Amino acid sequence: MGKKYTIQDKPFVVPTTDGKLIEEHFGNATDKNQQISIAHMVAPAKWSEPFQTPAFDEYTYIIKGKKQFIIDGEIIILKAGQSIKIEKNTRVQYSNPFDSECEYMAICLPAFSMDLVHRED
Repeated sequence: MGKKYTIQDKPFVVPTTDGKLIEEHFGNATDKNQQISIAHMVAPAKWSEPFQTPAFDEYTYIIKGKKQFIIDGEIIILKAGQSIKIEKNTRVQYSNPFDSECEYMAICLPAFSMDLVHRED
C-alpha cells in the first residue's frame, strides 16, 4: 500500500527578475497539481507587480512585514498574523512599498499559472 501523504522539502524556486523569492511547494510547477498551489514568498522592500485579474481565488497569510493590496481601487495593508482571500476575477495589485521585506504564504485555487493570472502590461 502506497503512502497517503507527500512531504515537500524541495520546492520549485520560480525564477524572477525583481528580487522576489517564490518557492512553490505544491502546484503546477512542482507536482503538476492544477487544483491548488501553495507557495512561500519573500517580497523585497519597494517591490511591486502590475495590476492583474486572476482567474483563481488567492489566499495570502502574512508571516513577517507588511504587504499592500490595491483591490478595485481600495488600498489594503496587511501585517504579520493577518490573512486575506481575494476572489477570482478581481482586479488587484500586490506590492511591498515599505522599507523591509515581507514574508508570506500564498494559496491559489485553482493552481497559479501564467495563463490564469491575466497581468496588465
